[in-house]
Amino acid sequence: MASLSLTGAKISPYSGLLRRDIVRFSSPFTVTLNPISAPRSVSRAMLSPRKALSSSNLSGFATCLLDFLRASPATWESSIASNLLIFTLGSPLLLSGLSASGIGSAFLMGVLTWRAFDAPGFFLVAIYFVAGTAVTKLKIAQKQALGVAEKRMGRRGPGSVFGSSAAGCACALLSIYSVGGSAFSELWRLAFVASFCTKLSDTVSSEIGKAYGKTAYLVTTFKVVPRGTEGAVSVEGTIAGLLASVILSTVSYFLGEVNTPQAAICVLASQVANFGESFIGATLQERDGFQWLNNDAVNVLNISIGSILAVLMQVLIVDGWR
Repeated sequence: MASLSLTGAKISPYSGLLRRDIVRFSSPFTVTLNPISAPRSVSRAMLSPRKALSSSNLSGFATCLLDFLRASPATWESSIASNLLIFTLGSPLLLSGLSASGIGSAFLMGVLTWRAFDAPGFFLVAIYFVAGTAVTKLKIAQKQALGVAEKRMGRRGPGSVFGSSAAGCACALLSIYSVGGSAFSELWRLAFVASFCTKLSDTVSSEIGKAYGKTAYLVTTFKVVPRGTEGAVSVEGTIAGLLASVILSTVSYFLGEVNTPQAAICVLASQVANFGESFIGATLQERDGFQWLNNDAVNVLNISIGSILAVLMQVLIVDGWR
């Protein structure tokens, strides 16, 4: 039988408990229950997985995960983890705009972008991707009938991903490894933003022109040509492309990636670069000796021109006036 000890007094028997179930009152204020001797109902409650996995534990795990993802400055580990989470959640959208190999290439670009420019830089690229995918899908049946639609129902592959992001990735690497020191860090960020303003403007102008452009003109002679001709431009597409670059540069400003003069620089550089891209398409692309100059190669030249122009305008005009 069990026994109850109260400051030396001993009372026995104690009904309802076995001998191993001993409650000892060491003082009038403290009570200690031997955990081994707890009734089975109590033991099961203490060891229940539901009790162990409490809301406070989940909250603590979520907080630790968010702190890891929001590491500032970003680390390679936080960049990979952030992209894994975002790519998993956004997989339906990614599959609508990219092939499987294109998603792999985009993941590498995303990790590099997050590592260099943190979440704001990644968010900027995400906006470019969503907007670019949306305009590519516009009137895609009509574009297919004209033979000017993107292949695979607009799902872009690794070549297109690289062609759209080569300059941005180069800027990210220059920023990560602090090439040129702190004096150049702002220039790499500006060039990064300018490259995506240029590419989005080019994509929107091309896709809107093919979908809604009434008349297309060859940029070198302004002769009327069929929609989708290399080097052709339309009024509708040009205006849409300009608005796209203005919107993306404005978003970059609110994200803290660029200041007001730099936002204006990105818009101007993108329009000059897109004119250059149209000129290259009209004069060199698919000509003898330039078979290597396909759409992806022209895209690399286009965004590189936009990035370089933005840096030159910042250094020679804005900084030159200070």
